[in-house]
Amino acid sequence: MQTFDVIVVGAGGMGTAAACHLARRGARVLALDRFPPAHDRGSSHGQTRLIRQAYYEHPDYVPLLLRAYDAWRELEAASGLRLLVESGLVMAGPETGDVVPGALESARIHGLDVETLTAADAEARWPAFRVPHDWRVVFEPQGGYLFVEDCVRAHAEQAVARGADLRAGVTVHGWRSAGNAVVVDSDAGSFAAARLVLCPGAWASDLLQLPEVPLTVLRKSLFWYGPPAATATGFAAGTLPCFAFDTPTGFFYGFPGLDDRGVKLAEHTGGRVVTDPLAVDHVIDPAEQSSIESWIAAHLPALGRDRRAHATCLYTMSPDHHFVLGLHPEHPQVAIAAGFSGHGFKFASVVGEILADLALTGTTPQPISFLSPRRIRREAT
Repeated sequence: MQTFDVIVVGAGGMGTAAACHLARRGARVLALDRFPPAHDRGSSHGQTRLIRQAYYEHPDYVPLLLRAYDAWRELEAASGLRLLVESGLVMAGPETGDVVPGALESARIHGLDVETLTAADAEARWPAFRVPHDWRVVFEPQGGYLFVEDCVRAHAEQAVARGADLRAGVTVHGWRSAGNAVVVDSDAGSFAAARLVLCPGAWASDLLQLPEVPLTVLRKSLFWYGPPAATATGFAAGTLPCFAFDTPTGFFYGFPGLDDRGVKLAEHTGGRVVTDPLAVDHVIDPAEQSSIESWIAAHLPALGRDRRAHATCLYTMSPDHHFVLGLHPEHPQVAIAAGFSGHGFKFASVVGEILADLALTGTTPQPISFLSPRRIRREAT
């Protein structure tokens, strides 16, 4: 049986980051996944992901985000790739909603640079937008997007360059404690290590060995629409920032046009429950397309309805929609990163560091106590 210092199960956005940081610190690392890095069967694909600092979900995420920005820049320097673009981010919605007040509260607590605008001011600055007159608009200059597949590949390549063993085409069946170590069983045989890092994405429920932490997988759709030639400049990168609108019918977000597919749009809310991540329906759901196009008509009318591409990805939802990140409550030699609930990828660079900390030292200087797996166990009792 081959033996390693650390085994990483799942080599997607979080797993490749963990393998990279572990290998940088000199650990002998094995990372296993049934698919190759940057595949399109999980949660870390589809051209781009938003990144932002004024985090409406909870202000405790902000210190992690500030480190994540620095870590992404370090990965850019190491890989020679442009991974993070600070295009700016517009967030719009009613003052009585969760998104705009939450973003402003995080900005206030942490002294972040944001600008508040009226609907009329936002429309004057970015004519592509239509914003209800009684909404409030927040502009975050440091917001923007990550090139998601390039980020995953960069972490994977840096991990391999530092000696990590990344193996695709391997299905992990489970793991077991072996004293102070662990054994991982797979269709390629069994492997042993002193420490285990679990980043299984949509397959987390089967692999965490934490029945007290229920996770739900949702199928989400991504759409790309090409603007008419007469309005294309207004939707192009460099002109249009990223955007997110908290509407009565759902929370929608999008990106400027980066290639001939056009503007990428998606709904963060909603989604269909997935019982088998290997059997996801990738056909366009007419109801989802209709919802997106209704949102376009209301808030991006000059974009039109020339749909040019579609993709699906998976959200793995925790009960409270916050991450499940920390040491396994029953097995301290096992670190867990799961339940990222559709807003986790931007953190991958710092989560990789955190997982390396936990695996090698059992603790981390990063403030992650609010994300501990134990919080859900307490709530369940």
